[in-house]
Amino acid sequence: MLVDSPPEQRAETAPAPPTRRAIRAFGLVLAVAILVLVALASIAIGAKELSLGQVWHGLFEDAGTYGDVVVAERLSRTVLGLLAGAALGLAGAVLQALTRNPLADPGLLGINAGASAAVVTAITYLGVTSLSGYVWFAFLGAAAVGALVWFLGGSRGATPVRLALAGTALSAALYGYLQAVMIMDDAALGKMRFWTVGSLSSASDSTIRQVLPFLLAGVALALALSRPLNAMAMGDDTAKALGANLNRTRALSMLAATVLCGAATAACGPIVFVGLMVPHVVRSFTGPDLRWILPYAAILSPVLLLGADVIGRMVARPAELQVGIVTAILGGPVFIYLVRRRRTAQL
Repeated sequence: MLVDSPPEQRAETAPAPPTRRAIRAFGLVLAVAILVLVALASIAIGAKELSLGQVWHGLFEDAGTYGDVVVAERLSRTVLGLLAGAALGLAGAVLQALTRNPLADPGLLGINAGASAAVVTAITYLGVTSLSGYVWFAFLGAAAVGALVWFLGGSRGATPVRLALAGTALSAALYGYLQAVMIMDDAALGKMRFWTVGSLSSASDSTIRQVLPFLLAGVALALALSRPLNAMAMGDDTAKALGANLNRTRALSMLAATVLCGAATAACGPIVFVGLMVPHVVRSFTGPDLRWILPYAAILSPVLLLGADVIGRMVARPAELQVGIVTAILGGPVFIYLVRRRRTAQL
C-alpha cells in the first residue's frame, strides 16, 4: 500500500506566520471567484450557448423566453455539480488524512462500489426505475458498506491499514457481483450504463432536495474534524498526548466520508478522481494543515467537476460526454504523475 512519506504526515500545530495566513486567505477568496466564473460558464455553455445577459435575465428576472427556460434547466445541473464536487473533495481529503494514504479517494473504502451494487439490485430485483428511487438505494448501499468496512477494519481498534484493506476487499467483491448481475440482465445493463459512468445530466430540483440534508451534515462534520485529524497525522501516540480521541475521530471520519460520498454518488453516479486530485493540488499550496485543506477542497473540487462537465458538453456537441468520463480522462495522467513524483513506501 502506498503511504505518505513521514514529513507529509506532520500536521501544522503552530500558527502560521501572518503573511502566510494572509496569502492563504487571499487564495481562498480567489478560489471562490474562480468557482463563480465556472458556475456561470456551466449555465451559459451547452448545446446552445447563452449570453451573459440571457443568463442574468434567466436567474434574476421573470422566466418566459427560450433562454430563461434553458437557464432554469442548467441551474439545477450546476447546483448539483457544486454540491457533489464539494462533497467528493471533502471526502477525499478526509480519507487521505484518515488512512494516511496520499492516493486515497472515496473508492478506497468501497463506498462507490456499495452504492453501485445497491442500485443494480434495486433495478434487477425490486423493479426500481426512477432516479428518485436510485438515490435512496445508492445512499443506503454506501452507508451499509461504510459500516461494514468499519466493522471489518476492527471497529474501535481500526487502523488506517485495516480500513483500506477491508475497503479494497469489499470493493472487489461488490464489483464482481455488479458485473455478474448486469451480464445476466440486459435491462439492468441498459439502465445502469449511464449511471455508472457518472453524470450531471439528470439533475433536478427533486434530486437536490433529497441529497441536500445529507450533504450539509457531511460538510459540517468534515470541517469539524480538521483539528483532531491534524493531531492524528502526527502519529497515534502524539495524538493521544494532545488529547485526541482516536476511535471517535476515526469513526466520525468514516461517517463523514460515507455520508458525503454516498449522497454524491447517489445523485450523480460514481465519479472518480475528483477526491484524489484536488486535495493534492490544495496541499501543495496550503501545506498539511487540514484547517485550510478542507475549505479549499470544498471550493476547488466543484471547479474541477463543473469544468469537466462544461468540457464534456463542448467536445461532443450537440450531444455530450458524461462528466465521469472526462474526470477519468483527466485524472488518469494526474494519478500516474502523483505516483511517480511522490516518495512512497511499501508497508
